[in-house]
Amino acid sequence: MEKWVLINKKADITAMSEQLKIDPVTARILANRGLDSAEKARAFLNGTLADLHDPRLLMDAEKAASLIREGLERGLRFAVASDYDADGLFGGMILQEALEALGAEVTVLTPDRIEEGYGLNTRIVDEALAFGAAILITCDNGISAAEAVKYARDKGMTVIVTDHHEVPKADVPDPARKEAEQILPPAHAVVDPKRTDCSYPFPGICGAVVALKLMMLLYARLGKDASALLEGLLPYAAIATVADVMDLVDENRILVKEGLKRLQHTENPGLKALIALQGLQDKPLSAYHLGFILGPCFNAAGRLETVDAARALLMAKNDEEALPLAGRLIELNSARKTLTARGVEEAEEKIREEGLAQDKVLVVYLPDCHESVIGIIAGRLKESYNRPVYVLAGNGEICKGSGRSIEAYPMFDRLSEVKELLEKFGGHPMAAGFSLKKENIGAFRVKINEKSDLTEDDLCTIIRLDAAMPPEYVSFGLIREWEKLAPFGKGFEKPLFGRTGLLMSGIRVLGQKRNVVRIRFDGESGESFQGIWFGDAAVFEAFVTEHYGKKAFTMLERYQAKFPVALSYVPRVNEYDGKRSIQFEIRSFQTVS
Repeated sequence: MEKWVLINKKADITAMSEQLKIDPVTARILANRGLDSAEKARAFLNGTLADLHDPRLLMDAEKAASLIREGLERGLRFAVASDYDADGLFGGMILQEALEALGAEVTVLTPDRIEEGYGLNTRIVDEALAFGAAILITCDNGISAAEAVKYARDKGMTVIVTDHHEVPKADVPDPARKEAEQILPPAHAVVDPKRTDCSYPFPGICGAVVALKLMMLLYARLGKDASALLEGLLPYAAIATVADVMDLVDENRILVKEGLKRLQHTENPGLKALIALQGLQDKPLSAYHLGFILGPCFNAAGRLETVDAARALLMAKNDEEALPLAGRLIELNSARKTLTARGVEEAEEKIREEGLAQDKVLVVYLPDCHESVIGIIAGRLKESYNRPVYVLAGNGEICKGSGRSIEAYPMFDRLSEVKELLEKFGGHPMAAGFSLKKENIGAFRVKINEKSDLTEDDLCTIIRLDAAMPPEYVSFGLIREWEKLAPFGKGFEKPLFGRTGLLMSGIRVLGQKRNVVRIRFDGESGESFQGIWFGDAAVFEAFVTEHYGKKAFTMLERYQAKFPVALSYVPRVNEYDGKRSIQFEIRSFQTVS
């Protein structure tokens, strides 16, 4: 079920267009993303590193910086407890490089994804103690690790938690209370923008950026120039932000935009090697490359083996050392893709066989699936079914699960409502991880659906269009103007347009796997345009056959017919054989009455 909606947020488009000297459609795009005045749009588009929020606004950041400074002055050793995903990896690297530049001895420790799961644990604490660390700093975890934090404190360690995940909350005994009390771990300092008592103006930063903010404050307290620190660590912050699927708005936009500039000319041998092996060394890098090409390679290391391979790559001293390590990450990512494809296929089969598609919240148990890819599988299923999805794996007494959500379903809150069935859980409104006893899977499925409160409207796929813009309106200059709005990603998507009154006049299926369809269509003026749809040709053929008849697909392949159609599309410049043309990337299609 799909519904097209024109966003059309209120704004003085004419005034914005004139004041910013941009096309009215570009002004409409900005207004639709909440930038409803020339002042807001100008600040958003022209933001610089000077516009980053003051790290002192992070609750406990001053306290944490003071503790670290004292440790540095006393010559104490530090242990960083990071996570095994890209956010944790780069957050750990930020802390390590920043502290070592100040003369500290630092070890970075991560949990084993399969054996230990997410977050700080007592084994990490013991290893930190064996290293001789007196100060333990978590990164991208720790907010839910009360027991491990207490264990470290009982051993005499100073513990600083830096995290960006939701803070656990106590049960609310009085229904009249609006909000449950937050439960912070017993650390000496807890730096997390999601704290309810934190006044930080933008809580949507990732764990690596929280770590970066703390280091910026530390350098300021030591009277050192933080600009040099930022210069070297911005690529780390950018990759972590996009790989952890943070909204590309506010300071995240600045960090990613500036990080991409530095990454384009990075001197880090590991990053250079990975960029080169992926064939990107001569291409302008975008948020897409961070989220879908580079970021997954770093995530794959922690998913299939340990994060050590990714850390070794980032710490490589030269090309000779870096190239084989980069190659290994690419191999691991390829293996991850294969495991994911198998898992999605198995999940689809389970959904059909067990009639799970009737549930508003999908709970799919794949006992033999590699648990490192269950989150990715959940994400794929969420996209296919447009509903919250929990995927579980494991054949032992305890199974592990990962969830991906839709806007109408705050996943962390919903898990909190069934926590009596869970052994452990944590996460965000849009994603979560958890574990539970195998015997509780059935009860979990029932209860999580009972408490979902989702309506049919919530489960309807909404295609949000920026404007009903005819293809004739598009020009090379306009596309260049839209490119200046980048980086695009979650929270600031590429402009999407739609139009009825079009005539589909020809198609050609491309690719060995028949996964690309080139579509010729005519605008209302009669001018012909080239569209391209990236998807299974069988899906497109089924659409054409259902709505235009059994012979329609063949007729279109022969360019012998024209059928009315509504298309949503992203205009782009296509370069082929030295020629440039405007091409429309088709995102969805509908019949017109």
